[in-house]
Amino acid sequence: MTRLYLISVLCLITNFCFGQTQLEMNEKAAKEYQKTDKELNTVYQKVLKEYSADTAFVKNLKIAQRIWIQFRDAEMLAKYPNREDGYYGSMQPICWFAYKTELTLDRIKKLKVWLAGTEDGDGCSGSVKIKN
Repeated sequence: MTRLYLISVLCLITNFCFGQTQLEMNEKAAKEYQKTDKELNTVYQKVLKEYSADTAFVKNLKIAQRIWIQFRDAEMLAKYPNREDGYYGSMQPICWFAYKTELTLDRIKKLKVWLAGTEDGDGCSGSVKIKN
């Protein structure tokens, strides 16, 4: 009996300390995306600054970034087409922001290649600078 009481109390304490409402979880997912989007913009601006002398690259990177945003938005709608309210359930905002965060992290990784540079002798480096 004591064991059952102890387990019940621990469960209540755990739920009290870690319980979150759906709204709180949705807000947390949205904030995580906003943080990732801010990082994307920071990395993008660093690449533009680093390569500012290469006007052809900068012009094409800007075009690519605009198209990537269109791709990201289309990808989101492919995964979560517009449906009537409640179609995807209460977790949909979390899933939406998690996928958008994933796509954004992939883009950050690709942009960081221009900042990190490539090894000397990489014949396919294109506009990516050679590491010092």
